[in-house]
Amino acid sequence: PALSEAVLELVGGSSLSFFDAAAPIVDAESLDRSVLFRQSRYGEAEVGDYLNAPFTKEEYEAFIDALVAADRVVLKDFEHGGLFQACQPAEEVARTGRDALRFGAMKPVGLTDPRTGRRPWAALQLRAENREGTAYNLVGFQTNLTFGEQKRVFHMVPGLQNAEFFRYGVMHRNTFVDAPHVLDSTFAVPGTQVRLAGQITGTEGYTEAIASGLLAALNTYADLIGAAPVALPKTGALGALVAYATDPATEDYQPMHVNFGLVPPLEDGVRRGKRDRYRAYADRALADFEAYLATRVELFPMKGASR
Repeated sequence: PALSEAVLELVGGSSLSFFDAAAPIVDAESLDRSVLFRQSRYGEAEVGDYLNAPFTKEEYEAFIDALVAADRVVLKDFEHGGLFQACQPAEEVARTGRDALRFGAMKPVGLTDPRTGRRPWAALQLRAENREGTAYNLVGFQTNLTFGEQKRVFHMVPGLQNAEFFRYGVMHRNTFVDAPHVLDSTFAVPGTQVRLAGQITGTEGYTEAIASGLLAALNTYADLIGAAPVALPKTGALGALVAYATDPATEDYQPMHVNFGLVPPLEDGVRRGKRDRYRAYADRALADFEAYLATRVELFPMKGASR
C-alpha cells in the first residue's frame, strides 16, 4: 500500500488501476469481411468506426448457450471484490438473462446488415485496436473463460469462424499506470528523474517486463551521458509495444504483450500468407534495428560484435 500511494502521488490521483479487464483482440487478416460489415450505430460517422458481426436469432441463442456453459478460469477470492459494472465478464452478463447481451454490448439498434437490408437479431462489434487497423478488439467482451474456450466460443461469431487471437481476454487483479497519459516515450514520469518499467507500465509478460526494464535503464544511462533518448524502431517487437504503451492517443488503456497486431503493416502491397507475412515483419524489424544501432555508437560501442 505504501508503494502504491507513492506511485499515485507521482503520476496523479486516478492514474493507477487495480483491475485488468480486457477483451480478446483478433488479427484483422483472419476476419471474414464477406460477413462483417463496417457501420456505426445510427450512421454517426460517414465511415463506420466498427466492424459488426450480425447474428440471426438461432445463431445468437446457440452462442449464448455456449458462452454460459463454457469453462471459466477459477477466480481467487480477491478478484470478487470491486468488480464494477463495466468490468463484468460477458458470460456473467449472459447469465442474468437470455437477452441481456442483446440489449447490452450486442444490441443491434441502428445497424443494418447489407446482406439482408434488415436489422440483425444481435451484433457483436469489433473496434480497431490501432491506427493501422491490423488488430480488432471484441467490444464489451471482457471474459473469464479459459483460453481454449474463448477460441471455441468466439469462433461461433459470424465472420470470426477463422479468427486468430493476438490476445485472449483476461480478468484478474493487476496494478498498472495509465502509461499513455502519465509517462513519456522513455517510460519517464515527465518533470522527474523517475522511470517505471515492467508490469506497472502495462507491458505485460515476463520477457516484455525484462525488456522494458532494460530500455528504461538504457534511457537513464543516455540521460547521464547527455545522449539523445533511445527510441527503438516501431517495426520491432519492443519498439511497437512501447509505442502503443506511450501513445497519448490511446484511450481506455489496458496492459498488452508483444504481438504482431502492434507492428505497422507492410507497405510493399504484396499479399502474403500468415507465415510469410510474419517472416517479412521479422526481416524488416532486424534490418531496421541494425540500422538504428549503427546511428547510436555512443550507446552501442560493440557494434558488429556478438550481442
